[in-house]
Amino acid sequence: MAESQQIEYKQTWRDEYLKWICGFANAEGGVLVIGRDDTGQVVGVKNARKLLEDIPNKVRDILGIIVEVNLKSGNAKDYLEIEVAPYPCPISHKGKYYQRSGSTLQELKGAALDRFILRKQGKTWDGVPVPHVGLDDLSAAAIANFRKLAGSSGRLDRRLLDEPDPVLIEKLKLTEGDYLKRAAVLLFYEDPERFVTGAFVKIGYFRSESDLAYHDEVHGDLFNQTAKTVDLIQTKYLKAAIHYEGLQRIETFPVPHDALREAVLNALIHRDYAIPAPVQIKVFADRLKIWNPAVLPDGWDLAKLLGDHASHPFNPDIANAFFRAGEIESWGRGIHRIFEACRASGTPEPKLSLSGHDLWTEFPFSEQYLAALDETSEKTTQETTQETTQEKILAILRDKPTTTRKALATALGLSDSGVKYHLNKLRTAKMIRHVGSTKAGRWEILEG
Repeated sequence: MAESQQIEYKQTWRDEYLKWICGFANAEGGVLVIGRDDTGQVVGVKNARKLLEDIPNKVRDILGIIVEVNLKSGNAKDYLEIEVAPYPCPISHKGKYYQRSGSTLQELKGAALDRFILRKQGKTWDGVPVPHVGLDDLSAAAIANFRKLAGSSGRLDRRLLDEPDPVLIEKLKLTEGDYLKRAAVLLFYEDPERFVTGAFVKIGYFRSESDLAYHDEVHGDLFNQTAKTVDLIQTKYLKAAIHYEGLQRIETFPVPHDALREAVLNALIHRDYAIPAPVQIKVFADRLKIWNPAVLPDGWDLAKLLGDHASHPFNPDIANAFFRAGEIESWGRGIHRIFEACRASGTPEPKLSLSGHDLWTEFPFSEQYLAALDETSEKTTQETTQETTQEKILAILRDKPTTTRKALATALGLSDSGVKYHLNKLRTAKMIRHVGSTKAGRWEILEG
């Protein structure tokens, strides 16, 4: 049997292997086998019977836990199996924390250690209390916006919406004793970055992966970040392909509004705020990519995330507030809603990729959209060129009303028929008129 999440082989015993026992206790438990090589073959271990007594004592004294050590034999050789149960509380080895991951041992540090400690304590990152900020520090405008959204959604008792702010915040479970939780700061504090580094959104338009053309940052409480981010992307970063059905002007965007909104909501609500980097949105000529630091529930992978699953938010207090406001569903259907919105609009489905804690959601633009956009741009260029030419004609006629058509053609570098075309357009638009004879007359400008 090969090494795995719950099996590790060692040929001899060393006290440093207490780290592996610590790692098993902090994960799903497992068995550390002493006296087998990496392939699982029994090589035996010296002093097996003495180790049978020494190891449990060392584990108890250094790790503070109890393990079961069993003497086994194979190929006429003795070996030991150390059975480690998963522990509900954090276990440390000389002040450091280790965890089994696959067939490797990982020392937990930084954000990973914070997540581990909180999970073992039955808490979540957004549920941790924050000192130095009180109810009076929260944004009245942000709370009023939430009341409006929740009133429209019908997901919060209307009597509660009439309660004072302290009661509303408490009923939303955003307090811990006398303190506000981190969730309350992100949801209702005007400048959450004061307490949470990287709690904002960066948007950039890229000519290539390394060539940034321009960018924006969106700050403020999470409700405002969501609305402003979606609005900014659609008004500044995405171009609409335009066509007409009769007299009606139809604008088509490469990413459906509902899909874009849901993707932004997912990135802001379910991200790991312990990682001090903002949500990043990259817009290219042919695609849009959203990055957020993500932590999936234990045992989940990308396939599980894309399949049917129950709601399991990484930040449950934040998710609850957005649900009460009618911004999200509570049934773990955010990813499905993105795909459904794309299918309904006939746009390509997004591509999701997960590497470590990097979750990318990429929306490729359809070939039909790109072709329509090229056609729209060509028409716009032609219209702009015509308008510019006609503006030049008006400027010349204002300066010298007696200018002839031939003189206009020379000045503008156009053919005689070309000048005639633009003069007729200006006449039809009632912007100019000719007074007098063809040779001795003059032009009058009729526009304001």
